[in-house]
Amino acid sequence: MTRLFVQAMAGAGVPQSEIAAVLSVTAPTVRKHYHDELRRGAAILEARLVSQLMRIAGGKDGAALKAITFALQCRFGWSRYAPPP
Repeated sequence: MTRLFVQAMAGAGVPQSEIAAVLSVTAPTVRKHYHDELRRGAAILEARLVSQLMRIAGGKDGAALKAITFALQCRFGWSRYAPPP
């Protein structure tokens, strides 16, 4: 039950220090004993955020252009200031 809780909280973006406070342990203890759950929760959060970003990027307005630019910069190292290859 606690492992699912830690994974859910990490997946919701709750900081490890807050998860530790709820469990009445230290953050290093949470990292040591719930490493896999923290990693899985972070991966779930990242997948949700990327999915939302791609949904926004599929639009035809200014927000879509910003989302596309952000995705190119973060995922592919693109920069408008870099010289062309």
